[in-house]
Amino acid sequence: MRKFATGFLALTLLLITACNSGSKPAPAGEPAAEKKAAAPQYETGRNAFQKLMVAARGFAPDVKPYRLESGYTPDAPATEGKAALWRAQFASPSKHSIKAYSWSGIGDSAGVSHGTEDTYNPSNISTQVFDLAFLKIDSDKAFEEAQKHGGEKLTKKDPKQPVIYVLDFTPKSNELIWHVIYGDNRNNSKLNIAVNATSGAFMHVEH
Repeated sequence: MRKFATGFLALTLLLITACNSGSKPAPAGEPAAEKKAAAPQYETGRNAFQKLMVAARGFAPDVKPYRLESGYTPDAPATEGKAALWRAQFASPSKHSIKAYSWSGIGDSAGVSHGTEDTYNPSNISTQVFDLAFLKIDSDKAFEEAQKHGGEKLTKKDPKQPVIYVLDFTPKSNELIWHVIYGDNRNNSKLNIAVNATSGAFMHVEH
């Protein structure tokens, strides 16, 4: 799955470039292009996840998710819990395989795509699947809760503060968790807040 993660990052960077670049003027003597790029589409995590789940069931009917994450793009309404890029990872016990699916709401890459299959190890703590019944709180509500525990200071200081979202399961406590990450990636974030994805309750500040 490392290869697919690298590909997802590359896609994110490509879309950032696409978002920042305007249409180029036509050379002298040539008519200007008539085609206008479609406006980006943004989704909350739960809405994007539903699209990805439909696609994943084409891979295997017994798939279960173990991770959902958003990608950063400029101008995305992250403070509404929305993103133009979402990736979900799924495991199939019957196939002993895992596979990742991505949804994009930008340009030529809009729609659902998938990565390659990899081996599924159910004892691996990083691939612990969860039941859909745990996911009751969407990313927008997770953001609202995170704002109450340090996030609001950051977004007031910088209204364009990047925010990304990661959803995963903690088997030790049997909890599905939204990680609201104030930064364009987890490694350089200013603040990480854990919110229970079933109850919507604040759990703790991760850093």
